[in-house]
Amino acid sequence: MADLVVRASEGDRAAWEQLVERYVGLVWRVTRGFNLAESDRADVTQTTWLRLYEHIDRLDDPSRVGAWLTTTARRECLRQVAFRKKVVLTHGGDVFEAKEAPQPAVDEQLLAGERVRDVRAAIGQLPAHWQDLMYLLMADPPLPYSEIAERLCLPIGSIGPTRGRCLDRLRVLLDA
Repeated sequence: MADLVVRASEGDRAAWEQLVERYVGLVWRVTRGFNLAESDRADVTQTTWLRLYEHIDRLDDPSRVGAWLTTTARRECLRQVAFRKKVVLTHGGDVFEAKEAPQPAVDEQLLAGERVRDVRAAIGQLPAHWQDLMYLLMADPPLPYSEIAERLCLPIGSIGPTRGRCLDRLRVLLDA
């Protein structure tokens, strides 16, 4: 196992995919114990894999990557639970007045339309499997990660890192 972690930290994509395949179930099971919504569980899973990606070269004992993932997933679950429990306090009996949502100015609408066209054109320059992922992630209403993973034949834990690579590439394309 340590060899797999070392190879993944050196940029071996096959080693990374083997790690994800081997441990995605473990991370997913940890999230189940916290009674989170499926979308929150998917976010926690994605964040856990992102944390491993960020810290894989600094693991004290690469052979204990499973324990590291378990601990990280638990901490991310606790963060998610704490975030969901935040309460917004308001003044006692105040009633909020319904106000009409402000409409953007015409020039703002034109600029937004141009941005949408630019983003769609940039997405069109991505590899086909990345385009599919981006459109599924932008679906309205949002699709759960489990459905995206099933449609694209991807492990759930690889969706977040792949999305990150797609967004990095889109930033480059849009800045050009």
